[in-house]
Amino acid sequence: QACTYPCQCPSQPLQCPAGTSHVLDACGCCKVCARQLGELCSLQKPCDHHKGLYCDFSKIHRGSGICLAHEGATCDLLGKIYHNGESFQPTCKLQCICMDGAIGCIPLCSDDLRLPSPECPNPRRVKFRNKCCEEWICEEGSEENRFETAMAVFREDPASKPELNNLQENCLVQTTEWSACSKSCGMGISARVTNDNPQCRLEKETRLCMVRPCDFPMEKTKKGKKCVRTPKPRQSLHFEFSGCTSTHSYRPKFCGSCTDGRCCTPYVTSTVEVEFRCPEGDFFQRKMMFIKICSCHYDCPRDNDIFLATYHRRMIGDHV
Repeated sequence: QACTYPCQCPSQPLQCPAGTSHVLDACGCCKVCARQLGELCSLQKPCDHHKGLYCDFSKIHRGSGICLAHEGATCDLLGKIYHNGESFQPTCKLQCICMDGAIGCIPLCSDDLRLPSPECPNPRRVKFRNKCCEEWICEEGSEENRFETAMAVFREDPASKPELNNLQENCLVQTTEWSACSKSCGMGISARVTNDNPQCRLEKETRLCMVRPCDFPMEKTKKGKKCVRTPKPRQSLHFEFSGCTSTHSYRPKFCGSCTDGRCCTPYVTSTVEVEFRCPEGDFFQRKMMFIKICSCHYDCPRDNDIFLATYHRRMIGDHV
């Protein structure tokens, strides 16, 4: 179809299935839901290039094609083989995709957490029949119990500043340490839980993390030493995430390697907002971990996947 300018895109926000990318149409005008592996495609309905898919026009005529994946390794999950670029649901709570031997998943259920509040002193998640995801319900408690649970989260009103009588000022901020990075090399995800928000609600917060690039050259250890803790790349680099590239270059510290069987992982970190630019021309910002100090230990991760990991070592929180 011929392109018309200026661009006229639907006013409603784009609603795509979980795990489906928003990509520009052939005219470079409007974002559309990217076609997935095995689906029909065209110039106006492009394939999901973030997942390594392309539109093959050789098998179907009249301007239509079918989305195929570039050659890549298959994935094995619990004895079942998935092809490169294939999307699947191992459970009703996860939507996953195989990408050249690695499995990436997004949760389909909200994993938000709730603290007690005066309106909901005893929040509880309940599994309902015929529903995959648990839902929150509020149980009524005694007046005394209601006061105790509310006080666990909220301060008494400050006597010197009676005008500061809102949730944010009276909230007792509670924040967990950041979890270990979901990948031992390459871009992964780290998470923590905090109620440092206007609603004083306990919520999950995520940030990107990179312990080391997968192609990072291992430096030689000094005489008498068995570990290289925090090497820096010789040149500045741009981070890549989901097909998008950071607008600025960085010289971050990474965790090195050990020759005595120990693992080298982040110990002290900071969090910085990093801006990314996508091939479609749009920008977004994501929080990202920057390493200050690494530590060497024998508590090594056994898996390299965020949903299958048995690794529970935590990092110390942010240090400015």
